[in-house]
Amino acid sequence: MSRRSRRRGKRESGDHRDRWMITYADLITLLLIFFVIMYAMSNLDSGKYDVVTQSLQNTFNQSDSILELGNGMDETAGQTITEVPPSETQGEDAAAPESEDQPLTEREEQFRSQEEELQNLFNVITRYIEDNNLENQIFVADNPQGISITLSDRFLFDQGQAALKSDAAPTLSKLASLFRDLSTIVSIEGHTDNVPVGANSSYKDNWELSGERALSVLRFFLDKENLDPDGFQYAGYADTRPTGDNTTAAGRQKNRRVEITVLRQLQP
Repeated sequence: MSRRSRRRGKRESGDHRDRWMITYADLITLLLIFFVIMYAMSNLDSGKYDVVTQSLQNTFNQSDSILELGNGMDETAGQTITEVPPSETQGEDAAAPESEDQPLTEREEQFRSQEEELQNLFNVITRYIEDNNLENQIFVADNPQGISITLSDRFLFDQGQAALKSDAAPTLSKLASLFRDLSTIVSIEGHTDNVPVGANSSYKDNWELSGERALSVLRFFLDKENLDPDGFQYAGYADTRPTGDNTTAAGRQKNRRVEITVLRQLQP
């Protein structure tokens, strides 16, 4: 091979090794351009920004917006943006007293009258219990369902029996006088503990005993006091709705009861 060929080969080999510098130079140039653009974008013209901000603020303040007392873009205290025409404002103010003075419907009047009736009933029964020292035998409560009057079985019946004691008559007569003119339903419910009835009992089980006890109270109101039967309902629940612990004597005594509830409901 001639000397000239060897020189050309060396020169071409050197050019091939230096070509990466062209790509590197292009990359550096692109990075420089990128940073120049980023720098230019970071320098916000404050004057132009103020002009844009003021223009938007004026636009929002002059337009009809659904927001009231909102804040502007400069976070200053808001102004009332929506303006109600004086005629509409006066119309609303004039209509308000009319809605307040509207008479109650017949149903609303009935409900209000019944609530007053129930409150008066609660107060009278409470005073009667206190005046006759019956706090341990009769309990009264104002529940969402109505005025609940709970009578202990010891006050009403002999053990295991459903016939009313003669001593219970004055109290039941007092209740009857309060129920006479009520415009709602009186519910009478009999309850027992979980002890089965004795082998010599005249009742099959606690279901029958609790039902007969509730029926005895109902019969007193209907037969002795001549109250309207349409205003009453009764049921026996045996030991299914205890209010005390059936594992203790005190709890079982609490569960043996008759509940008379003046229901909080209007007659159709």
